Amino acid sequence: MPRSLWGWGDESEALDLGETAARVAPLVGDLTPEPAAPEPKVAAPRAEIPKEWSAFTTSQSNDRAAHAWGKSYTDRVRGFRGDFSSAPDAVARPRDERELTAVLEVAERDGWSVTPFGGGSSVVAGVEPRLGPKHRAAVSLDLERLDRVLEVDDVSRAARIQAGVFGPALEEQLQAKGFTLRHFPQSFEFSTLGGWIATRAGGHFATLYTHIDELVQAVRMVTPRGVWATRRLPASGAGPQPERIVCGSEGTLGVITEAWLRVIPKPTFRAGASVHFASFDAAVAAVREISQAGLYPANCRLLDPAEVMVNGVAFDGSSVLVLAFESADHDVGPWLQRAVAIAASHGGAAKEKAAGEAWRASFLKGPYLQDALIRLGVLADTFETACTWSAFPKLYEGITGAMTEALQRVCGGGVVSCRFTHVYPDGPAPYFTFAGRARRGGELEQWAELKEVAMTTLLAHGGTATHHHAVGRMHLEGWKTERPEPYARALAAMKRELDPAGILNPGVLI
Repeated sequence: MPRSLWGWGDESEALDLGETAARVAPLVGDLTPEPAAPEPKVAAPRAEIPKEWSAFTTSQSNDRAAHAWGKSYTDRVRGFRGDFSSAPDAVARPRDERELTAVLEVAERDGWSVTPFGGGSSVVAGVEPRLGPKHRAAVSLDLERLDRVLEVDDVSRAARIQAGVFGPALEEQLQAKGFTLRHFPQSFEFSTLGGWIATRAGGHFATLYTHIDELVQAVRMVTPRGVWATRRLPASGAGPQPERIVCGSEGTLGVITEAWLRVIPKPTFRAGASVHFASFDAAVAAVREISQAGLYPANCRLLDPAEVMVNGVAFDGSSVLVLAFESADHDVGPWLQRAVAIAASHGGAAKEKAAGEAWRASFLKGPYLQDALIRLGVLADTFETACTWSAFPKLYEGITGAMTEALQRVCGGGVVSCRFTHVYPDGPAPYFTFAGRARRGGELEQWAELKEVAMTTLLAHGGTATHHHAVGRMHLEGWKTERPEPYARALAAMKRELDPAGILNPGVLI
């Protein structure tokens, strides 16, 4: 099924506009959809494909358009309006490391920028091809042909996997061997292992091993100055970990080609429940106690009253905690019972599992919903962070207050909601959604004003600029306020050493 050039996922999965309009009308009023997006138009390539790339590279217009943007709100609005001005001049799909190395060598020689591309699901302007000051053309380096599980060590429970494999294909290959990676970001269907590692992606599981870097055992990355390959070890105290430098490098230091990942047997024992709270503060206290009890639920999503309503989970003003446990080894019923007991001690009432199922269905359709809202004239987006438990009350109050005021000013009103995507013993990862009426043709200016309010307020209240969406270009200014200045200079020095011509993903991180 063809994938949308401007929107999320398969075109066949697009939501019904009439049903979506009826769903959101109570929040933003009656809506009228715009016509379908125009045919994409891209400029002629600025340079011819070098002969060394000809066997695996194309300059076909639709292919270039598909690699022009990621999937942020601003990317999708631009694509919907027919703006594919950032399209690369060519798309390379190397079949092995030899061809990938040729891309880097020729790009350095001939003045091309190189943007590593996995599934293109970045929401922080991380895969948009850009030119540096010395570049005359841009190539998008698509790794989709490096898509296999190469080796499984069932004794040590690890697998060697190529970076270009998409989530569903990765799981299909692992499960044929009786294992799972157990990493399911919301973008799972349309993102790749290499992209997860490069952006330190967060998975669906809410506690313990929440980020992909906690599953990385060893990694192989091709840089313009050689291969960066690390050893397979369960742990080491030998200096700063080289794997950690690759995780989160966002395509600026090299191109990840494969990695050894820690895998586990597929879970067979499961138990879940939803717990309703009349008080959001009490619900937060319950989640904190659960996160500090060492129970490690697979799902521990807390939805505030606005999030509960927006997702159609309940309409009684309650906050809802969605709990789930799983294991391949033992019955998890006692763990669920203990978590429910903790919640009950804070006034929570366990109810039927239907609330959890309703939230999950809404979660999976979330990216498609944004496409429908763009056509309907609704500005809707998300931002995420993490903070300590002690900082959360003021952060939540600050964000909801500031964004409510900003939505009134920018959109004439709207709604802001919050859920915890992940929880840790020392703090939660709040994920905020906001929506208001868009001013057609002025959406990008509205979004920029709202985004500035969100970032300024997050940082002022002790939150991080990003918990799992990565830095890219969109969060660069916020990240600058978090990182020590000597670290920034050291990272820039590493960039100069590994990529002296600056061909890799100009403007991202550095």
